[in-house]
Amino acid sequence: MSIAGSVLVLNAGSSSLKYQLIHPDTEVVSAEGLCERIGDLGSSITHEQNGAELTEEIELPDHRTAFERVAELFAEGGIDLDTAGLRAVGHRVVHGGRTFFLPTLIDEHVMSEIERIAGLAPLHNPANLIGIRAAGQLLPDVPAVAVFDTAFFHGLPDAAATYALDRGVASLHAIRRYGFHGTSHEYVSGKAAEFLGKPLSELNQIVLHLGNGASASAIRGGQPIDTSMGMTPLQGLVMGTRSGDIDPGVVMHLHRVAKLSADQIDTLLNKQSGLKGLCGESDFRSVTALIEQGDHSAKLAYDVYVHRLRHYLGAYLLDLGRLDAICFTAGVGENAAGLRADTLTDLENFGIILDPERNSVRSKETRRISTDGSAVDVLVVPTNEELAIARQAAQVVADS
Repeated sequence: MSIAGSVLVLNAGSSSLKYQLIHPDTEVVSAEGLCERIGDLGSSITHEQNGAELTEEIELPDHRTAFERVAELFAEGGIDLDTAGLRAVGHRVVHGGRTFFLPTLIDEHVMSEIERIAGLAPLHNPANLIGIRAAGQLLPDVPAVAVFDTAFFHGLPDAAATYALDRGVASLHAIRRYGFHGTSHEYVSGKAAEFLGKPLSELNQIVLHLGNGASASAIRGGQPIDTSMGMTPLQGLVMGTRSGDIDPGVVMHLHRVAKLSADQIDTLLNKQSGLKGLCGESDFRSVTALIEQGDHSAKLAYDVYVHRLRHYLGAYLLDLGRLDAICFTAGVGENAAGLRADTLTDLENFGIILDPERNSVRSKETRRISTDGSAVDVLVVPTNEELAIARQAAQVVADS
């Protein structure tokens, strides 16, 4: 099988590295894999190539080590990335700041700018840069394209994008709501319209991207009008290691009373909070296992997670006025049937009625999990950020 013209997509998350070798036109996937729990105990790589899947538990202290092992696995499977005729390497980059809101061909200036704004996404942009540099060393002659998570939300209404801060300070320091997971929110809302057989321009949707990082969006006619993440990916929903929304006064309290430095507070809120802070586990599957064992801290963590999720669901329902579809996506959203049920419980008066049997089905396909009589369609839509990134990267190369 020829892989010429394919795009190698690297999607480095806060504790993961998802990769895929995919042809943007035929959608044929030649190889793919996932490095999980990077920087944590129990890290592993699952790699699928030539119809065979390999899973190995291996120490992955950082993203660089993970990428180097991924390149070795490609070679062991008979794919020399350097001579494969790749069209591009497409990199998911979380934060584009005010500078980047379109897919961009990567050069030294672009890398320096991504590094300059890394403070806006401290868990992600540094990892993205590691992937960019490692791939650049391995594949120096293959064009590299950055696709920014913030791009989809660049045109948020001013009322949603603006924080109630001194406007001079906000302007000087580029403080606004940027939003994240935009590639996923855009892809999922488009796939939902296809599944429902309706024009995207006529649908009002709430998309819930629930993974180790989690975000919600309200999308009217294909255009986002609000999203839960803010200037950084720290705001919004409860996440694996991130707190999501907290009273800003807590930050001052931690500094003045607990005597924590800015860096210590950053680490606390980004890496030691969320589910991990509440019960010691950041992986949703581990939290669920603890609950089944009767762990009260895990149950509280779960309840806080659901409470925050329902809070945003209600807010966006009012924002949109009319709701046509709710879409669950990403690792937790696609697989945690119990969470979906708990999130949507007792919402019949809002036209949201879940079908327990449909909800319990596990599938990699887009599917409806609401009843036939539900006024609002509830869908599980597997995200495919890799395909979306591959297509955008290929287009940039074609236009350059």
